[in-house]
Amino acid sequence: MIGLKEVKINTDIIKLDQFLKWSDAAESGAAAKQMILSGIVKVNDDKAFQRSKKLHKGDKISIDGIGEFLVV
Repeated sequence: MIGLKEVKINTDIIKLDQFLKWSDAAESGAAAKQMILSGIVKVNDDKAFQRSKKLHKGDKISIDGIGEFLVV
């Protein structure tokens, strides 16, 4: 498990499944979908079950067993 990792995005928003791939937390879109549906992903301390949830700079993503990421 890693500590808080800052992940820079080049847009104002990014979808949760895209972020998981961009941050290298998920190897593929299918892996990102499975992570989200299994309930191990939290956005700002709330469980997230929507792949298309929009993330903004400043949002914190926590993944059980993997670590925490900050959108910057």
